[in-house]
Amino acid sequence: MSSIRKKRKAFVEQADCVACGCCVKVCPLGAIRIIRGIMAQVDMGKCVGCGKCAKECPASVITVREVDYEKAMV
Repeated sequence: MSSIRKKRKAFVEQADCVACGCCVKVCPLGAIRIIRGIMAQVDMGKCVGCGKCAKECPASVITVREVDYEKAMV
């Protein structure tokens, strides 16, 4: 049997990201990196949705949202 659960994850509006790196500096798990010097990218496997990156982003292009995922029930 499976159940759908919710997890919080950070998302970057990449078209508007200025690649300043502020989010990279504050992420406690190293879940964000700057790609090709032009935008931030979140590693969803590492992100725990703490929201520190969103609070620090000077361009306000990072949001934390709930996403569905399936988890096997024992």
